[in-house]
Amino acid sequence: MRFSGLLTFILLPVLCLEAKRPSGGTFEKYHAKSQTSAPMRLDDASYDELTATPRNHSVVVLLTALEARFGCQLCRDFQPEWDLLGRSWAKGDRHGDSRILLGTLDFADGKGTFQKLMLQTAPIFLLFPPTTGQNAKPDGQPIRYDFTAGPQSAEQVVGWISRYLPDGPKPAIRRPLNYVRIITVTTTLLGIVSFLSVAYPYILPVMQNRNLWAGISLITILLFTSGHMFNHIRKVPYVAGNGQGGISYFAGGFSNQFGMETQIVAAMYGTLAFATIALALRVPRMSDPKKQQLAVFIWGGVMFGMYSFLLSVFRIKNGGYPFHLPPF
Repeated sequence: MRFSGLLTFILLPVLCLEAKRPSGGTFEKYHAKSQTSAPMRLDDASYDELTATPRNHSVVVLLTALEARFGCQLCRDFQPEWDLLGRSWAKGDRHGDSRILLGTLDFADGKGTFQKLMLQTAPIFLLFPPTTGQNAKPDGQPIRYDFTAGPQSAEQVVGWISRYLPDGPKPAIRRPLNYVRIITVTTTLLGIVSFLSVAYPYILPVMQNRNLWAGISLITILLFTSGHMFNHIRKVPYVAGNGQGGISYFAGGFSNQFGMETQIVAAMYGTLAFATIALALRVPRMSDPKKQQLAVFIWGGVMFGMYSFLLSVFRIKNGGYPFHLPPF
């Protein structure tokens, strides 16, 4: 009798602890599995068990077709993001505070479910909200998400889940460090620094050359004042027919132009610029008076001819312009 009482006294705390333990519902069962394999790989039976009503938890299921024979490239492109989301969720929700389970149902493992849902495409998300408790929806119908905009990021999927299940914690996405990218960027930067340190004595005189920067500035000015950006924005034709079997190089009106027209105008401006530079800088340095006089006539004639041609082009653009300069 004393032995029975002593045994009862020893076993009583153990029995009380066992009585306090949860009975191990569907959520607890699959949440424990998700801690070792996230997102969970489902089949027809586990899918039906997870989505059965009534349920006091939410389920997000990715219905996909990963095998190459199905030819679903979108499924394979999105799978790394889904795996990242599953691992981040498992680490950030170890105690199941969100009451959300993530699972993957591949067509190879769930043909019956695909046929029951009459699905013809993949991948597809199905969000099953709880039918009891917080965020409950009594009808229990899933919310569907189709990948109409291509592969989504893990952050976008979390945003979609939060839209329909605003309450409860949502673990942050933890992306692994891209060591290849870090090494590549570091190696590239070190290579650039090494190259600049070795080539600095040779590059510095070139970078400080006034004629080089003057030439670059002049080319840039001619490029943009001739209408180069207008051609890229409007996608203008290079040339056009004149209606008489010939080619028209200039478009009438100030709101139209051709690609060839831009090049011709740039050439005219460049010629006028070089003629002005020659008269201002080169000719005064000539020691021979006769050669200097000849150079003045030559460059003056070039400027006169270019201005004459420029006015004739302006008259094509503006038909009412009354002035002209011979010989054009």
